[in-house]
Amino acid sequence: MTYYGATQLAASFRTVRQNTVQIAEEIPENQYGFIPAEGARSIGDTLVHIAFAPQFQLSLHAGEPRSTFEGFDFMAVMKTMADQEAEERTPSQIVELLKTEGEVCASFLEGMSDEFLAESFTMPADSTPATKSRFEMLLSVKEHEMHHRGQLMLAERLIGLVPHLTRARLEYAAQAQSSTS
Repeated sequence: MTYYGATQLAASFRTVRQNTVQIAEEIPENQYGFIPAEGARSIGDTLVHIAFAPQFQLSLHAGEPRSTFEGFDFMAVMKTMADQEAEERTPSQIVELLKTEGEVCASFLEGMSDEFLAESFTMPADSTPATKSRFEMLLSVKEHEMHHRGQLMLAERLIGLVPHLTRARLEYAAQAQSSTS
């Protein structure tokens, strides 16, 4: 019995992406160039990176799906993504990119069968584990975005904003407190 399949994976990815889009929409345009620490990406660059990051997993699992990294030109895919990320974009173009690229990924995830998600994928030599399921690999798209979204939430704090998820939690706590008083 499966409790979490393609439908749930796509829905949870859409939720994660919508939270990222909300952050992108709440950050003032003049703060997209803010770099929170030396060596870190700017807010705008982080958002663009998030937008394009699913392309790596899609290059492995969409179209003609691979079952191994053997023969996969990792550096070519990374170069293509880096070239895409390097293009200049306005904040509104970045928000639109997050939406459109997010839906491309979510639509792909939604169409996967349980059998496809359960297939084994052979990792590079000397990797531990030696194989992963496609599900685990595709779940990493959401995990990667949440990692970077945490960075964006810290950047929001540094520029004086309270992240929307924090505001929602604080509002809930205040309502709960007032209903018990």
